[in-house]
Amino acid sequence: MNVLVIADDDLALPKIRVVPIDVIISCGDLAEEMILRTAERLGNPPILAVKGNHDSGGAFDAQIQNLHLTTVTLAGLTFGGFEGCLDYKPVGHYLYSQGAVGEQMRDFPKVDVFVAHNSPANIHDRADGIHNGFTAFHRYIETKRPRLMLHGHQHVNEESTLYFTKVIGTYGFRMLSL
Repeated sequence: MNVLVIADDDLALPKIRVVPIDVIISCGDLAEEMILRTAERLGNPPILAVKGNHDSGGAFDAQIQNLHLTTVTLAGLTFGGFEGCLDYKPVGHYLYSQGAVGEQMRDFPKVDVFVAHNSPANIHDRADGIHNGFTAFHRYIETKRPRLMLHGHQHVNEESTLYFTKVIGTYGFRMLSL
């Protein structure tokens, strides 16, 4: 399965080469218009997404499948996700306390690919109090062991391993083969 992962940088999307893509995964903070234009250029593959802290408060366009606290199976792989980031400011969309994320993730089922806007705590964090990950993602990854976790938010293109899960941060876009 050829996957295009996109996050946090609308200006990067027009630079994506037209190649066969089976699914687009958005990790948030992208204009829906840009996501849909990118999908159209690539032949309209399915789009799976979570919202980021800079996204609008409304629902996604019907062409975009929201993964927040739900699962979708494509080509035998189960995808699921969590939107938003740490509540670093008093007002905004998709801002969560560490405790709220833990409560919401408590019974989230096992997936093959976990998609989030934010990273696990201490993985790809930045020392600014805004781009810090969720501790609940550690517990989820340790107990459910997804094969892969994809995230945006930290504005990095980095890969790490947490327990047995590869964690990939994306800023702009990257192609993966699953």
